[in-house]
Amino acid sequence: MALLLGSALASARPALPALAACPPQGTAPTPRSRALNLLKNRAVAPTATQIDRTITLGAMVAPGSDGSRFSSRQGATIDGYVDAVYVGGVESANCDAVSPADRDTHIEISLDPQHARPDQRVIIEVTPRWRRMVANQGKDWSTAALAAALTRHRIRVTGWMMFDYDHAPESLNTKKHGKRIWRATAWEVHPVTEIQVLATHGPGAAL
Repeated sequence: MALLLGSALASARPALPALAACPPQGTAPTPRSRALNLLKNRAVAPTATQIDRTITLGAMVAPGSDGSRFSSRQGATIDGYVDAVYVGGVESANCDAVSPADRDTHIEISLDPQHARPDQRVIIEVTPRWRRMVANQGKDWSTAALAAALTRHRIRVTGWMMFDYDHAPESLNTKKHGKRIWRATAWEVHPVTEIQVLATHGPGAAL
């Protein structure tokens, strides 16, 4: 049974900063990077008709060069086991913000705990824009709250597919010699627009 990550997670949530005047393209210096930032900063969830039900976590980690396996015009809903949750780096998509509240949350997921090596994981990301939007619904998607609620649990997420070419050389499916491989694929669900925690036995308890 799926449990929507909702208002119960909002207790004692930290105050959010005022919405930064950061445009969707961020501070990217090139047309290519500005285009990528626009994908990262999408503020509308995919519709039911835009979600490709053939996209699964298994399909995302399947071996083989995968640069054109999916499309950034596709939405997806995938299930996975959460291995790690942490604050993302300082990047142009967020106008080089340094505050954790203004940076992405990185969530590393795998098929299960037995297939959770770094090169078997997929990265999904919660953006500051979506964090602020769901805060208006009484939900806390801060990195600290998500880490507490999701780590070592199975989850279901919905969002947009995105190929992060910056990390393609560090991904198993598109690796470049000499690079440290820390992920299975450069494809991500980014931004995440919905999060559910999946109960393991029975109806579970609301978060």
